[in-house]
Amino acid sequence: MLYLNLKPIFSARGIEKPYSFLVKNGFNSNAAHRLLHSETRVVKLDHLEKLCEILLCEPTDLFQWIPENGKVNLPNNPLNKLIAAKENQSDLRKTLFGLPYQQLKEISAKMTNELKENQ
Repeated sequence: MLYLNLKPIFSARGIEKPYSFLVKNGFNSNAAHRLLHSETRVVKLDHLEKLCEILLCEPTDLFQWIPENGKVNLPNNPLNKLIAAKENQSDLRKTLFGLPYQQLKEISAKMTNELKENQ
């Protein structure tokens, strides 16, 4: 079954209060609640577009696929790309917090240079 899975992208973006973030960005309280708790089976395209705009992501970044029990899942099924990784996804902020300051400066410089080259 296909689900909205917004938690990893909010975590990667350092958004600690996703509900408030969505409301501040134009979602009404009911829509924000339903989106965050995967309580909807219908996603409005304008909501999907707005999520992608404010989170700087692609639509596929927002979804997770969990194969239904008893169904054969072929290895070449395109939905396999949406299966959540079994290993724990590390929290980028925690990873960066544990690095020495000099290493953080080096990473920042590399990222800045790479971003400039790609623009």
